[in-house]
Amino acid sequence: MSVQFESRPDLARNDVGLVKASTWDVGTPERLDATVEAVRRAWAGRDWPHPGLLSYTVHAGEDGKTLFHYSQWSDEQAYQEFFRHGRDERNAEIDAAVPGIRRLGLHTYEPYRSGTREDDGREPGCVVIVDVEFDGADPARQRDWVDTVFEALGTDPAPAPGGISAHFHVSTDGTRVLNYAEWESAEAHAAALAAPGDGVGSRTPQWERVQSYPGMTGGGVNRYAPALAMRPATGA
Repeated sequence: MSVQFESRPDLARNDVGLVKASTWDVGTPERLDATVEAVRRAWAGRDWPHPGLLSYTVHAGEDGKTLFHYSQWSDEQAYQEFFRHGRDERNAEIDAAVPGIRRLGLHTYEPYRSGTREDDGREPGCVVIVDVEFDGADPARQRDWVDTVFEALGTDPAPAPGGISAHFHVSTDGTRVLNYAEWESAEAHAAALAAPGDGVGSRTPQWERVQSYPGMTGGGVNRYAPALAMRPATGA
């Protein structure tokens, strides 16, 4: 199978068993651009590595130095086979082109819930990655927190106009939630954060429950621009 380049991953597909997410720190905007190009060359110059890898997307950080990697997999076995037989040669080529990349950890997630604006035909110009960490492994708590967010979204009297979609993932170790949120632009997300309220939501009891949920210990919000999206070429 050859590689097909896309503008974005298909976040609505129903055959995704796992998502792998990681961040690379490459240091400078110039090295960031060079790393994206090195990733493109390393993948375009080889066959698609495994049928269980459904897509692989790289996002460029607004800070000019980080890359967020998001890959969709059929299951853990597929990833482990890629890890043993396909990952190192690609990373070696990338590291030869851009030495000194810092890989800041890899987390494994399962897709849980997604929401999209009904009137949506917009292409996202910004991806916002929201990480939430909890003080211990509790799969029921992960899902309850996400359900609480959806209740807050559904009852918000003035939802932020620039939001397009939100795709929530729960980590397989029971300790984290990741929201892959698509926005019209970075400016639209910044405006939503600057509006009254704590975060992108209005000042409602439902959002207060989200923000003060017991057991939350940390996390972060980071903005990215879509940089590179790949999947196996159809029929190849």
